Amino acid sequence: MTDILGVFLLSVVAVLTAWCGFEASKWSGEMSIAFSQASSARIQAANADGEARSARSFDLTIYASFLQAVGEGNEELADYIRERFTPEFRVAYDAWVEDGMVEHAPFAREEYVPEGSVEAVELNALADEKFTQALEDNQRGDNYSLLTVLFALVLFLTAMSQRELVPWVGRTLLGLAIVVAVVGVVILTTFPIRI
Repeated sequence: MTDILGVFLLSVVAVLTAWCGFEASKWSGEMSIAFSQASSARIQAANADGEARSARSFDLTIYASFLQAVGEGNEELADYIRERFTPEFRVAYDAWVEDGMVEHAPFAREEYVPEGSVEAVELNALADEKFTQALEDNQRGDNYSLLTVLFALVLFLTAMSQRELVPWVGRTLLGLAIVVAVVGVVILTTFPIRI
């Protein structure tokens, strides 16, 4: 009877061990994909941030020219330059003037959002999300790998129980193998599956 139980346990646990190895490799692949997506989003965020810096620099240059024209009393030039404000800067400038020019410049206004700023924030948030997902996927793969080791222990104990030993030792090893296998299966049922 212990021989039949041992063979059955070896068969089932061999399949579970292979399943855990398969899942570990799948989660490792998911981790790699998420890390790649995080990296790509970081690069795109850096590009969007560079675009925002360029837009901010352009707005600063135009605004400095505008202030110079106003300071020199050249209203015609000041009006000409004001017409060339970017839409993002114009919104902040108009709000700044409407509120009595309390801040030092329109750039301090919350309405001033240079092109690329929103995209940079969104892409950085996406990169953070993908990086966190990659770490979770890595942990899931590690969990399946540890379960593979646990099932390998079951295989070892079951194989040892089949040796020509004192009967009570063989039954004890087989009983221990069954307990470890049940614990492993219970743990396995709590893990997410990726196919």
